Order: sequence, then structure tokens, then C-alpha cells
Amino acid sequence: MTSDKKITKKDLIKVFFRSLSMEWAWNYERQQNLGYCYSMIPIIRKLYDKAEDRAQALKRHLEFINTTPHVSTLLLGISSAMEETNATTENFDTDSISTVKVGLMGPIAGIGDSFIWGTLRIIATGIGTSLALQGNILGPILFLLVFNVPHYLIRYFCMMTGYKLGSGFLSKLQKSGMMDGLTYGASILALMVIGGMISSFVTLKIPLKIGTGKTAVSIESIINGIIPNVLPLLFTALLYWMLKKGLKTTHILAIIAVLGIVGAYFGFLGA
Repeated sequence: MTSDKKITKKDLIKVFFRSLSMEWAWNYERQQNLGYCYSMIPIIRKLYDKAEDRAQALKRHLEFINTTPHVSTLLLGISSAMEETNATTENFDTDSISTVKVGLMGPIAGIGDSFIWGTLRIIATGIGTSLALQGNILGPILFLLVFNVPHYLIRYFCMMTGYKLGSGFLSKLQKSGMMDGLTYGASILALMVIGGMISSFVTLKIPLKIGTGKTAVSIESIINGIIPNVLPLLFTALLYWMLKKGLKTTHILAIIAVLGIVGAYFGFLGA
């Protein structure tokens, strides 16, 4: 598929404003995917004329995504550049659009969370609260200004930088033939991010023990001694298998809830 259409600053500004919806449609299954896809619609409409091509692009951006919403425009800018490259060149690997996005969302979230939530919000809250406690109306006003003025500037800067970074970098990769290397590297990075998330956020406790008294050893410690964090990995693999079998997310959540209640009651699962 080839097109002579190019993304303009006006198109990027549309994405910038739509990115404010990133948290409005958050869901447990794919988290920020609806907001991300909604933000990409102006780009998709601009680049693709065929309904079939638009549908494929929309599906790409309905995949799982979760990052700091205030700097999500960096990813949106890169995705916009990659969609433009796909629309204007032959034989572009569309899988690279998803792998680059998944590979970068974790590192970007790490930086964004530290600065936005860990620094900027604390400063804005400190200034606003100190004035509000004195009964000064400027308290809430300054809180909103101190937090949102830098936030909007960062969001805009990330939008433009992401597109410029993506378009310039991708054109060089296309000419040098290193796109396959980028896709492969991004896939590895994405798997590392997912592995880290499983280890950090998925917990599975087995309180059952072998032996009695002080010599008793928990089954969980034995398993972790052989392969650390293998229980969360196996549990995640089970959930993935359920999804592949066509089970709905709500049904899987219900199964997890029932399993947790039954396991806690009979003592083979713990908190």
C-alpha cells in the first residue's frame, strides 16, 4: 500500500487534544487501548482511504497499552510516524508498529511516573495545600496551574518530538535495511517488560507446608528456590491459554475470584 499523503502539524495537534482521553476509557482488559486508538483516528483517516486499511490500523491500536498518560504523546508521535511510513512505502512490516509501542511503553512510564506523579504532583500539592490551609483561594488555583501548565507543555513537546524522532529514525532504517533488526530488538524489549510486570504485579501464595514445627518448609519456598517467581509465570500462562481458547475476560476474572475464595477457604491458597 502506498500513499502520497503526509502528516501535518495540524494532524498532530488533533492527536494531542485527543490524547487527553487516555484515562477516560480505561478498562481492565487492555487498559488505555480505547483512548490510544481514539487518539490515532485523525492519523488513520488522513493516511488510509480504503476501509479495509483503516480497520487494520484501528485493530493495531486497540491492543494492550499502559503508560503514563501525560507523556503518552511520545508514543503516539512515534506510532503516527510509523503509520505514515507504512502508508507511503511498500512491504512495511506492520507488526513493528505494535512491537515498538509495547517495547517503549514500560521505559516511558518509568520516567513519566517518576516525574509527573513523583515530582510535579508533589510540588503542586505542597504549594496548593499550604495556601488552602490558610483559607487562601489561590490554593486550588495554583495547584491546577503548577500541575497542568508544565503537563500540557510536556504533552505537546512529546507529541512533536515523538513524530520527528519516529519519522527521521524510520527513514534511516528503511534505507539501511535494518527494520527487521528494530522489530526483533523491540520484541525482545517487549517480552522483558511483560516478564518484569508478571514478576512485580502477579502474586500466587501457597501456604501449604511439608513437615511440622520449626522444621516445616513451605511448598512455595521450595518451588521458588528451584525457579524464582515461576508460580506467577505459570498462572499468567494459564490465563493466556484461557484467552486463546476464547474465554471472555469477565469469565476469567470470575474464575479467578471463585478460585481465590475456594483456595483461601480450604487453605491451599493464601493472601
